[in-house]
Amino acid sequence: MSAEQRVKELGLDLPPAPKPVGTYVGGVRTGNLLFMSGCGPRRKDGSAITGKLGETLTIEQGYEAARHTGLNMLANIRATIGSLDKVKRVVKTLGMVNAAPHFNDSPKVINGFSDLFVEVFGEAGKGARSAVGMAMLPSQIAVEVEMILELED
Repeated sequence: MSAEQRVKELGLDLPPAPKPVGTYVGGVRTGNLLFMSGCGPRRKDGSAITGKLGETLTIEQGYEAARHTGLNMLANIRATIGSLDKVKRVVKTLGMVNAAPHFNDSPKVINGFSDLFVEVFGEAGKGARSAVGMAMLPSQIAVEVEMILELED
């Protein structure tokens, strides 16, 4: 089953692709690699999920924020290359969590993003990954993720 068919089967309603808020583009293709800019957890109404894990947000709320980030990333990938079916596999994911100094469960939060990509792409949705805590993220968003994808020839 194709990734686009899987999105429909899962009932995922992708939001409009996020617009860059600075001097950059959402993604850059070079050869068969696609480098995606950082993406955050924006809801359908345009509001962002903000807060600090370990202070104002629980692991479960962070997981949901990461899943929202994944939906936005899927929309951004589609807008950049035209179809999710062009994705061959996830190569690398960097998940950044707005975390209190004592918070050490960033991987559990970023699983919200990674689990979504496995739902959509199957085993090809798994790649190398880092999940790190940050002192802060832009506009106090809870999560930001950037990634590298391999595309079909």
